[in-house]
Amino acid sequence: MPLVGSVGCPCPGPPLKLAGRAHRRPPPRTIAPKCDISSPPPLLTRRAVSAATLLLLTAIPFPAPSPQLSVASASETEAEVGGGEAGTPVLELERYTDKDQGFTLLKPASWPKVEKAGATALFQQEGKGKNNIGVVVNPVRLSSLTDFGTPQFVADRLLQAEKKKESTKSAEVISTGERSGHDGLTVYEIEYSLDSTRGGMKRIFTAAFVASRKLYLLNVAYSDTEEKPLDKQTRLVLEEVLHSFDTV
Repeated sequence: MPLVGSVGCPCPGPPLKLAGRAHRRPPPRTIAPKCDISSPPPLLTRRAVSAATLLLLTAIPFPAPSPQLSVASASETEAEVGGGEAGTPVLELERYTDKDQGFTLLKPASWPKVEKAGATALFQQEGKGKNNIGVVVNPVRLSSLTDFGTPQFVADRLLQAEKKKESTKSAEVISTGERSGHDGLTVYEIEYSLDSTRGGMKRIFTAAFVASRKLYLLNVAYSDTEEKPLDKQTRLVLEEVLHSFDTV
């Protein structure tokens, strides 16, 4: 990656004046100091984080069209969700905590954890694996997400990455926000719609924060087709999962 800006190096002094045929011996030339590239400028760090962010945000698989799970509401810990439409199943949320990586969140108790390359944790709805919750953790040089940019800036860069995929037909930001997490930690939240040839219309909820020089990214993905749009009750559960993502 080319360096941004340049370090000024001293130039040799003005040419010597001649007096008749007597030439003065030129003074020793000053050796220019070597340019130090051991510590990249701040902008280089931001660009590196930008690339890492876009790669990580797209590392989690996204949902494909599938029947929706109708639920009513969710509370903060091990919540039983029900009381919605007649005949709909009851969904329980349970807390998942990864003390080694330093994050916690709520996830449906019936969604098992599965192994996936590039994902720190991935939970999938049984029989409908592309309805999922994924977390990626990666080291960065930033101390806070605000050093990277605003929620809208992050959302714009995210959609740029989505639109560059051959499978993407359309992508649109629905909302961006910011909240305080554990000990005042800044957490960004982004909601956007995605239409692709790999699964149709999807609704994506993303949360991100930086803690202990690590970038934490959460993707909550769910089907949102014209035939079966995302209903209000399911949306409440997805938002509860989104808001529960935090450090420990």
